[in-house]
Amino acid sequence: MTVSAPLGPDPHAGLRITLLYWVYDMLWTVALLLTSPWWIVRSLMHAPTWRMVRGRLTLNLKHLAPTTGMPRILVHGVSVGEVKAAKSLVAELSKSCEVVVSSSTNTGMLVARQCYPEYKVVRFPVDHMWSVARFMNRVQPSCVVLMELEIWPNFLRKANRLEVPVAIVSGRITPSSHTSYQRFGTTLPQFHRITVFAVQDEEHARRFADLAGSRERVVITGNVKIDGLDTSPVVDSHSLDELRHFVGGEPGQSVLVAGSTHDPEEGLVAKAFRQADPGARMILVPRHPERGRAVLSDLAALGLGAQLLTELRAGREVLDKTQALIVDTIGELEGIYSLADVVFVGGSLVPHGGQNMLEPAALGRVVLHGPHVDNFTQEAGLLEKAGGSRIVRDSAHLAEVLEELLSDEAQRKLMGQAGREAVEAQKGATARSLRVLADRCGLKL
Repeated sequence: MTVSAPLGPDPHAGLRITLLYWVYDMLWTVALLLTSPWWIVRSLMHAPTWRMVRGRLTLNLKHLAPTTGMPRILVHGVSVGEVKAAKSLVAELSKSCEVVVSSSTNTGMLVARQCYPEYKVVRFPVDHMWSVARFMNRVQPSCVVLMELEIWPNFLRKANRLEVPVAIVSGRITPSSHTSYQRFGTTLPQFHRITVFAVQDEEHARRFADLAGSRERVVITGNVKIDGLDTSPVVDSHSLDELRHFVGGEPGQSVLVAGSTHDPEEGLVAKAFRQADPGARMILVPRHPERGRAVLSDLAALGLGAQLLTELRAGREVLDKTQALIVDTIGELEGIYSLADVVFVGGSLVPHGGQNMLEPAALGRVVLHGPHVDNFTQEAGLLEKAGGSRIVRDSAHLAEVLEELLSDEAQRKLMGQAGREAVEAQKGATARSLRVLADRCGLKL
């Protein structure tokens, strides 16, 4: 590998590009002005929105003066999945660098603070020239790591002008996103401004090389998210005992978990769970916890009783394990998966693109998911090939497969072991990504 130097002040200076960015900024300015009344009203009524607005506009971002003398690395994950995926990489980078973690969404920020309590966590800015310039001036990174894919024209241009290398790590891009970016060609967001693409597999490498115009800056390193998954046996702890009190079943009661579900999956899955095992302990974990009460109403309309985890913890309801439990909290899915007999991974019965099915597989749990996994084709293929998962066509098929698995404990154990071993065999992407960052971005790691 050869070192790729920062791209310099602007790889495509000139009147056309200058005009293009001026128009882009004007569009941002107009959009912000036109929508500002709604944001102001919403912020006055909803404190999390106000925090988000201030953060995205960098109004609450103070100067983050370096404190260690080590190079500062900005690691950015747009939301929950990308933030969690960076765990192993952040742990290794912090041995020789000062790490700042950023995210864009409220849930991403909350999870970032939970995952990285010892690091600085900041909100990623909107891609307006003023906000981006202020953000980079405050954070002062020596290198930027973007998890999976999160690129913005002004941010990339500012990084180039400051001669700050930008790396995409654990890069992946769906066929639909690839097609969308192709329509813009080299106009925006200008993939050639990125120093190196450390991608998950050959399929993603071909797509990134096509958009960057060259394979020279593309390296296959694997998925760092896998390195952050704990495949060791679950160890009981006080927090897990507390969670087991609410989530776990009674003796002889199966625990069926549906994780990261999207509307209207909760109703479809709940009916399948009840059909397969009317007495099962049923746990539903919506991808967006704020939907908890809406899910409660949806289940009530289907004649299914349910309780919210937050209500139980507050003592406002008496725990009833014959009813479904809706988990309306963040950051507890791994513990909940560890208590399951069978896991259904959401976003896959509806055309949403799926969610990460390797998390329950790493814990040795049987994994089921629907056919819509465009965002996780590599992970789904890995588990299916290993025999650690089953694909279900619809709600009726889910009930059928569940009945089969719940009546065959030996098969569940074999599938769980196969999934865990498949995940373990894929580890090592973090070390490969660190070598790429050292070689291509000039970092001393």
